[in-house]
Amino acid sequence: MSLIRTVITGTGSYIPPHIKTNKDFTLSVFYGEDHKPLLTPAEEIVEKFKDITGIEERRYADYPLNSSDMALVAAKKAIDDSGIDPETIDQIIFAHNFGNVVKDSIQTDVLPALASRVKHGLAIKNPSCVAYDILFGCPGWIQGVIQAHAYITAGIAKKCLVIGSETLSRVIDVHDRDCMIFSDGAGACIVEAMDTTNSGIISTSVQSHCMDEAFYLQMGQSNLPDADPNVRYMKMKGRKVYEYAIKHVPAAMKDCLDKAGLHVTDVKKFFLHQANEKMDEGFVKALYRLYGIREVPHHIMPMSIHKLGNSSVATIPTLYDLVKRNLLDDHSIASGDIVMFASVGAGMNINAFCYRV
Repeated sequence: MSLIRTVITGTGSYIPPHIKTNKDFTLSVFYGEDHKPLLTPAEEIVEKFKDITGIEERRYADYPLNSSDMALVAAKKAIDDSGIDPETIDQIIFAHNFGNVVKDSIQTDVLPALASRVKHGLAIKNPSCVAYDILFGCPGWIQGVIQAHAYITAGIAKKCLVIGSETLSRVIDVHDRDCMIFSDGAGACIVEAMDTTNSGIISTSVQSHCMDEAFYLQMGQSNLPDADPNVRYMKMKGRKVYEYAIKHVPAAMKDCLDKAGLHVTDVKKFFLHQANEKMDEGFVKALYRLYGIREVPHHIMPMSIHKLGNSSVATIPTLYDLVKRNLLDDHSIASGDIVMFASVGAGMNINAFCYRV
């Protein structure tokens, strides 16, 4: 018996060509939250940062390219990969956090919505193609896919374009060592309603914790002494985020597997938000331990963070696109494979979905 499933039929990504290496930060002057200079030499800060996060390089978008411009490139690739007519798209769901960031001002521009700009760039005339943005922190792209899945399951949509794009390099405080984590990029996919039992989304899981956790990531003043208090940058309580994520993400991933009636050993690949190498390894290790398994299989978790950094909503769709196109060493997927997508970020929000390729 066949069923209407939500199937990813096309993917695309945009990886900016401008490479920012760790060495580029060795001449930086970092300050703490108390606005006092850090006494540790920048070279040591950078080396410790690499040991913790795994990040060696990150990508920055060059002006005048904006988040919506990168998204349009990724969207066109996803549409071409799927082979659909853009006029048949029912929804364009654009996940981001900061909109287009205006040059030299870090002012965000979301008028019109970035999804509307992508629809304009694709020259889609169909008024029934609804374009809108969502804000859900780094898990935004997954949430967009889950939202598209809900509309498809309800019979409201048949084809959706889901995008995650961000230019975090334009909202970071260069005097805060956390600035080394963040990068730019865009990823997109086409999801379609298909009459099949062979592939598609199997289950989903979403959580929001909004007590003290709500302010683990927020906008704040630069660490630089005497900085203009009216100019605000993205700020993160790194240790708090790590502790929160390690506690809650593996449980949410297991909840998703339980809903699907799957065991952790059924999963071929985990596509996790690329925020911190050790944290992602901790997620998978903790998940396996929830099943009484202490050894995690090799090559089960593709990673792009070493060369691409943390591009927020773009990390997972970009990572999946790279693996799907066999552009990541030692990683591939085949028809019938079970994979899991999971993310955590500002809100604080967590989400995941199980998917049969």
